[in-house]
Amino acid sequence: MDRIAFYKAKLEFETDSWDLSEALNAGAAVVVIDARNNEAFEAEHIPGAVSFPHRTMTPESTAQLDRSKLYVTYCDGIGCNASTRGALKLASLGFNVKELLGGLDWWRRDGYETHGKDARAGKAVRCGC
Repeated sequence: MDRIAFYKAKLEFETDSWDLSEALNAGAAVVVIDARNNEAFEAEHIPGAVSFPHRTMTPESTAQLDRSKLYVTYCDGIGCNASTRGALKLASLGFNVKELLGGLDWWRRDGYETHGKDARAGKAVRCGC
């Protein structure tokens, strides 16, 4: 694989907080999936995210999902692979999926608000990308 193809492919499968926020604000057909367990989701999550633990993703549990949408999976961050496992399962079932780089950790670090018992207020976000 040449360098251009590698980086183009990488962008097809990953997104960052800024791009996800922009897509959500623009009303894009994006569903944000928190692939961690329900307790972690209840503690803190990205606003509008759906709790769908990767361990529960099956053909039956995904049957009602809209296959025309983009699904973005996330987890705690760099030390957790629930988002990767969720993305793999959804992709294996034929869904269009991207993984959120840095997960919830980088979402917070980038200044975006969170919801849940441990919710944090957002701050003005200015992407340096």
